[in-house]
Amino acid sequence: MDSRIDTLQAVQDRQFDVCVIGGGATGLGTALDAQLRGKRTVLFDCGDFVSQTSSASTKLVHGGVRYLQQAVTGLDYGQFQMVRKGLQERIHMLEAAPYLAHPIELLVPCFSRWEMFYFAIGMKMYDLIAGKAHLFPSRILSRKQAAKALPALRMDGVAGAVTYADGQFDDARYGMAMAQTFSQQGGELLNYAKVAGFARGSDRKLAGAMIEDRLSGQQFTLRARVFLNCTGPFADEVRLMANPAMPRRLRVSKGIHILLPADVMQSETALLIPQTEDGRIIFAIAWLGSLLVGTTEDEVEHGAEMVATRDEVAYLLKYVNKYLNTAFTFADVQAAFAGARPLVASTGSIDTKKLIRDHEVEIDKESGLISILGGKWTTYRAMAEDGVDCAIRALGDGRTRTKTLGFQLTGSREYSGGFWKELSVKYRLSSETAKHLAQKFGTDAARVLEVINSAPGLDEPLYPGAAALTGEVLYCIREEMAQSIEDVLARRIGIQFHSWKDATAAAPAVGRLLGRELGWSEEATMRAIESYIDAIARLARLAAVSPDFQASSAAKPNYQREGE
Repeated sequence: MDSRIDTLQAVQDRQFDVCVIGGGATGLGTALDAQLRGKRTVLFDCGDFVSQTSSASTKLVHGGVRYLQQAVTGLDYGQFQMVRKGLQERIHMLEAAPYLAHPIELLVPCFSRWEMFYFAIGMKMYDLIAGKAHLFPSRILSRKQAAKALPALRMDGVAGAVTYADGQFDDARYGMAMAQTFSQQGGELLNYAKVAGFARGSDRKLAGAMIEDRLSGQQFTLRARVFLNCTGPFADEVRLMANPAMPRRLRVSKGIHILLPADVMQSETALLIPQTEDGRIIFAIAWLGSLLVGTTEDEVEHGAEMVATRDEVAYLLKYVNKYLNTAFTFADVQAAFAGARPLVASTGSIDTKKLIRDHEVEIDKESGLISILGGKWTTYRAMAEDGVDCAIRALGDGRTRTKTLGFQLTGSREYSGGFWKELSVKYRLSSETAKHLAQKFGTDAARVLEVINSAPGLDEPLYPGAAALTGEVLYCIREEMAQSIEDVLARRIGIQFHSWKDATAAAPAVGRLLGRELGWSEEATMRAIESYIDAIARLARLAAVSPDFQASSAAKPNYQREGE
């Protein structure tokens, strides 16, 4: 990407065909699709890229076994179609960025032969619906085979198990790869830039967007021929800004996840808890060195804070301890995160039973705003295609087809599972660091290593024992528009999603590098570090994790003394 300062200047001097509002999965996918079709495209996000819903997923690329069950039991053809679309798109996601996404096997424990039969039929249907896009076939396991496949499984009452295939991915890095790819294709994008209003043409259609740069305070009007609203749970705000008479369509479901030590699993096979006492589904999945457990889902008021609470963490611990041979406590929780999922109400309805689980493209005839509502990560490409198809029709430039099918994201070219070994040998890296770089950047890791090798000390671990290197932070600032400590540690390098304690240990070094690169004063740098550590400590208090975590706040006075 260009520097943020250069981009801020560049977007003010150009007329664009397409303006995409929202830098999550849908927005980035939409912007990339439009740019690949030859449309001059710009994207704005009022926060960081993939900083909301799109980095708070269960990290699964899936068709949705729960929706298949609802399709069968409720004779709902719409749910069936949604599963089929998800399974078709699943393979496209895996192939677009093989270093960020891969197949996994999930195991469903069964407590009777009837359950084994029931789930086996369901998973064979799942295989059948996937058709040529299948990954590998589902299996029926005996009790002994289930224990071998997942040694951590509590075997009390288990009669056997059924396994099936889905995909797993690094959602935050996948989004960053889309952002980088869009930029490489000639698109312009800017984070921390808020659409504060719209300007209209003589026909009353949207002709410009009033942009407020949240970092500098600068304001300007950007001109574009068509506007696409891809803001997920916040889509109603943009819709009403364009046309105050429109009815609200979005309902918000909150999901939370916790991170636990992964070594208890003793297997890469994931666990699906098919039904809790209140009818939910919970996953326990080994993910990049941690055990990811989630999600809970509860409808919440719009604007509710997306944080994990003590009761929600306790709920997940209760079920993971019930199904695994463990005794996890709050002290074992290394991190937690929460996100809002947008659900779409049928037009003119506020009945929660009429929520659309699939996506919908809405065109406001008065303003011309195109809104892509609902959906999920797995179908982002199809959502983008539908939205850009509408934009192309609105532009009247002639019909063009999407070019995203079979298109690979940056870092994927010539990537193989053994790429990390090449990095380790060529650059004399530890296996842990080589794997980390390959998993985050793919073959673009060579570009990261150019920065790391550009000055002494940048090849040092970011904090004691870290696989991440100090120079990665510089790369994220210079090449990926990171503007805050959280931008780096959560969405670029990923430490915050795995360990709050490690994130606070890394914060002083990240803050110093940000301060130096972005021209912060010493006081502003210290304030940023303190604010970040305080924010993480608050998350830990709300989730009621071990009091030992609070000791990491000692990093604050240590840093203050260093800066005096």
